[in-house]
Amino acid sequence: MLRLILASASPRRRELLTNAGIEFEVIPSEIEEPGPSGAPPAAYAERVAQLKAETVARTFAPTYRAVVLGADTVVVAGGELLGKPRSAEEARAMLEKLSGREHQVITGVALVNAAGRSALAHETTRVQFREVTAEEVAEYIASGEPFGKAGAYAIQGRASRFVTRIEGCYFNVMGLPVALVDRLLRQWKV
Repeated sequence: MLRLILASASPRRRELLTNAGIEFEVIPSEIEEPGPSGAPPAAYAERVAQLKAETVARTFAPTYRAVVLGADTVVVAGGELLGKPRSAEEARAMLEKLSGREHQVITGVALVNAAGRSALAHETTRVQFREVTAEEVAEYIASGEPFGKAGAYAIQGRASRFVTRIEGCYFNVMGLPVALVDRLLRQWKV
């Protein structure tokens, strides 16, 4: 049986895997995430997930019996790729862009082993926000929750009150499409 290594320090991804009963170890990838390259958002998310997984997988001998899971989540609104805000001003701009609109949350997933075998996939979920007031945006930013999150929000947190509808995988919006990961792990016999 292969061991699973999660190449992420994300507490949400750890929680989701644990809740699904999937055994894993954590070795966070220390890569500097590249900026958007002009590639389609799903391809970009898959590529960053692959870079994260490959970085960790390279630390093992080619015969090491483990698979590394990398993931990257992006938000797309009005054709624009929204990553993680670096400032309160960026968070405000992102939340204003999402207000009253539907957007997509895309998570790229990569499995990589030390011998170089890899598999890439992604999940897309549509999310509808209600109109959010400037005061609500300011309060939400002051909570600190938008930082470190694609699109500047956490659906499982205070931003849940902004979401009126989702189509697709809820866990994808949290940062890891668990059913997709499970399917890939079963294919790899992890």
